[in-house]
Amino acid sequence: MDYAKMRAIAEHLDAFAEGLEGSWRVEIGPSGPVLAMRRAPARHHGTLLRIREQLGPQLADTHPGYACANGPYVEDLALARMRRPDAVVVPRHVLDEEGLAVDATAVLGVVEVTPPSGPGGDLVDKLADYPAMGIPHYLIVDPRTGTVEVHSEPCKGRYTRKDPYIYGDKVPFGPWTVDTADFRRYGKAGNSAN
Repeated sequence: MDYAKMRAIAEHLDAFAEGLEGSWRVEIGPSGPVLAMRRAPARHHGTLLRIREQLGPQLADTHPGYACANGPYVEDLALARMRRPDAVVVPRHVLDEEGLAVDATAVLGVVEVTPPSGPGGDLVDKLADYPAMGIPHYLIVDPRTGTVEVHSEPCKGRYTRKDPYIYGDKVPFGPWTVDTADFRRYGKAGNSAN
């Protein structure tokens, strides 16, 4: 099926999902459009908030006019993929454009926070698609294990560098730093030390 048809199906599914209860997302992967329910606990959102709050001031210094925002979809027409990261680093102006997705060429980094059910596509499909889209930096935070991975240096459709960290580390993410000292693990009371 050509990408234009897949995109039309994805838009139809996205409109359909608006009427459903819960949080749904539509992505276009190697096998075409997929509608999936996303159940994210409060700690998932808390982790994303901490990341966005830290990156905001740093972006003002390193990349004025950029923001770390929740969603939107990221699309690569040539690759025929559309993904929805938990957060993206993009120029602010693309967040005002019409349409469901931003062009992958505008994205400096993506962030995924692993759900309690496990990393699934974050470590398989998205780890293949994001470098193929040319996205320079990919941060994966796993509150199940208290670990963080930073993938970078995309080349020939894959990231050539992977740097592992644990909660409590100050994590280099491209030209920025994410301090994970206050990140919370799923099923643990208090901070990462518990």
